[in-house]
Parts: sequence; structure tokens; C-alpha cells
Amino acid sequence: MCHSTDSRPPAPPVQGKVASHEQIELTAADGNRFLAYRAVPEQPNGRAMVILPDIRGLHPYYRDLAVRFAEAGFHAIAIDYFGRSAGIGDRSDDFAFMPHVEQLTTDHVRADARAATEALAEVGPVFIVGFCLGGAHAVRQASESGGNGLAGGIGFYPTLRFVDDPSSGPGAPVLMLRGGADTATTPERFAAFEAKLDEYGTAHEAVVFEGAPHSFFDRSYGEWAETCQAAWQKILDFTERPA
Repeated sequence: MCHSTDSRPPAPPVQGKVASHEQIELTAADGNRFLAYRAVPEQPNGRAMVILPDIRGLHPYYRDLAVRFAEAGFHAIAIDYFGRSAGIGDRSDDFAFMPHVEQLTTDHVRADARAATEALAEVGPVFIVGFCLGGAHAVRQASESGGNGLAGGIGFYPTLRFVDDPSSGPGAPVLMLRGGADTATTPERFAAFEAKLDEYGTAHEAVVFEGAPHSFFDRSYGEWAETCQAAWQKILDFTERPA
């Protein structure tokens, strides 16, 4: 799995108050009902974030991460992937996720992410961020022609074996945040993905944090605390760019 069972996300550089946070249900255009977790900032920054988890789905890490984004001023919704195959149920540490990961498709992620994007659309520009499996889908969804209604896509250590290379464009800008010691995706695979982004005219940036492992974005990794803060700053800078 991407993160350990007791991992939790690091705090953002600016920590405001959170007005509310709660588990909700969303419905995609294909009728799929799925779990999500919404967090609302007390002092909004005018931007919103859809959060795509790792292979565990809506694990407590990602509910906490929605709150962290609200602390940074974002309206945030973290989604679960497995409404179609597992229904609406708990995604804590004893959830057997792999049989459901094997049934997940890009079309499923697109439909569910779109439902979350539409739920946030009145806030302002909507970005998407994902981790591992979710990181791959976040940059893939944003890179499609027109960007699927997104202002940009951010992939933490995207594991690109879960997605095909972009096949259209230009899409919304893409930011990939990678660990230099991460072996889940080879440099050659990243190069091929980025070549496709270039081919279709999608703006993109890749940041490699030297020596950092896969799943470095974890407050329990004391040695990577500065890297976590640098990653947060990259997110803030990326989402503050003019459309």
C-alpha cells in the first residue's frame, strides 16, 4: 500500500480554522453512489480541491487530508473509489481493497471525480490532487482535452502503471511531486508520460525531492518534514497561478 496504516498528512504552512467537516455521499452521472468527505474552511481562499486517495480508498488519512486542505483555505472533497464494487461502507485498515482496485477503471474515476468537481464548482477554480494510484489518475484526468472541468492536476508519487499515457489535449496544467528514491515508476515511464503531455500541448512541471521515498508526505516521517513543507508550498504556488 502507499501509506502505512497509522500515517497521517502533514499540516500546511498556513493553518486557518475549519468551519465544518463531515462524511457525505455523492452520485456520479452513471448513477454510482459513493462515499466522500467534505471539509469547509472558515476563511476560504477562493479555490477548491478534489482529493484522490491511494489504493485504500477513503482511508482516515484522506479524511484528515481534506481537513488539512481546509486549514489551508480550500473547500475540499476526498472521494472513495469503490462504490460500484464495495458499496458505501467503512474503508479503515481492515478493508480488503485489492479486489476492488482491480475492477477500477479510468472511466469510473472520471465520473466520480466529475461529481466532486461539480459539487465544488461554485467555490471557484477546482483542482485535483492524488496519491500513488490517485496521483496517476489526478494527472491523467487533468491532462485530458479540456481538463474535465479542472483548473489543474497534482500527482504525488504517481504510479503510472495504473493509467495510460495521455491521448488528447491540451488539458489543464499538471504538477508531479516525486520522491527521488521512489521506484514505483521508472524514470523512463515518467519521460514517456511527459512526452505525451508535450505532444498534446499540456503545461506540466515535475519536482523531484532528492532522496525522498514513495509516500513521503506523512507527518510521522520526521526526516522529511522540510520536504513535506516544500511540497505544500508547491501546491499553494501551483494553485495560485492565473488561469
